[in-house]
Amino acid sequence: MKVMHFFRKGEEDTFFIKVHNQNAYFIKEVLMKHFYRIMLPALLLALCLPVAALSKPIKDALGNKPEISAEVKRVICSGPGCLRLLVYLHAQDRAVAVDDMETRRSNFDARPYALANPQFKKLPTFGEFRGHDNPELILTLEPQPQLIFKTYAGMGMNPKTLQQKTGIPVLPLEYGNLGKGRDKFFTSLRTMGAVLGRKQRAEEVMAFFQETIADLVRRTAGIPEEAQPRVYIGGVAMKGPHGFHSTEPTYPPFGFLHARNLASSAVVDGKELRHADIAKEMIVEWDPDVLFLDLSTLQMGDNAGGLHELRTDPAYRTLTAVKKGLVYGVLPYNWYTTNYGSVLANAYFIGKILYPERFADIDPVAKTDDIYTFLVGKPVFSKMNDLFQGLVFSPLSMQ
Repeated sequence: MKVMHFFRKGEEDTFFIKVHNQNAYFIKEVLMKHFYRIMLPALLLALCLPVAALSKPIKDALGNKPEISAEVKRVICSGPGCLRLLVYLHAQDRAVAVDDMETRRSNFDARPYALANPQFKKLPTFGEFRGHDNPELILTLEPQPQLIFKTYAGMGMNPKTLQQKTGIPVLPLEYGNLGKGRDKFFTSLRTMGAVLGRKQRAEEVMAFFQETIADLVRRTAGIPEEAQPRVYIGGVAMKGPHGFHSTEPTYPPFGFLHARNLASSAVVDGKELRHADIAKEMIVEWDPDVLFLDLSTLQMGDNAGGLHELRTDPAYRTLTAVKKGLVYGVLPYNWYTTNYGSVLANAYFIGKILYPERFADIDPVAKTDDIYTFLVGKPVFSKMNDLFQGLVFSPLSMQ
């Protein structure tokens, strides 16, 4: 098999919310002999059962338990995706500064949370993107943050060093994913929700993802393997744009939809790979039934990238899907790490293409704006589509 250059997800520091279950039962003296005889065994059993947690001490980067007597009002979010989680919790007004990713001017921006919050561009910066924080800048911020959230702790400045240099508690978070890392994603939401006074919102966001994914799985359940379309997505971004050879062997929408992701054969030793470069010859040999193109590849320009390759490369021109016009553009989803809302939106569009009868009630554009409105507060599909030449959720011309 001609598969090249696998990239595993980097190890990220973790933190845990320790839950201390406390049992507090009080057995009153009972005068009635028979009542006492009946209730005592039940009460003794109850003494062995846990009750709801009464406290959730949170550890900072140094292993300390910062005293947070009230909800935190001022924060900064360091690292890929950290600010996105803050927006999901409707707590974007707590950010007193941003990294320089938020203030850049670009013709492309596939981050719905940023498009919905243009005010981020006017905030002061505290460092460079991907966790390269600047303690000196942080110390000049006015007002000062009470807390620093940090995702992908292995990138940029070490959380312990950052805390030591600023004197501000740093809480490392795991970003997770919508697959096997969903629990990590949810743990981070719960932690942020707890310290920001957004517990209920955190639970609502988690329920939204669970219910939406369950809907996708339910709609496509029971399809025999031989009837499942053979699919491939190219042009997937990984720390920048790539050509059509770039894919994700565990692309979540394909998994939700019971579609046969041909690149899943690139999984090594059963481990999830975030990214893989597939040899052109392998893609031609697979000859997928339907092709999808992550439109982040358009950043490479008119004479490069996945769309240009599909239109001009003689090998790709032989693909059945290219000949039949079964090539479709989808939202870039891996932009400053995973845009979870875009993953769900892509899944509904792909489902509509692969199983139109099972998604007959779905308008992909309307569904996407429903997803964005819930997560980031605004329906920003049209803005994103304009940035990507109006090709999102459209068949792509091969001319």
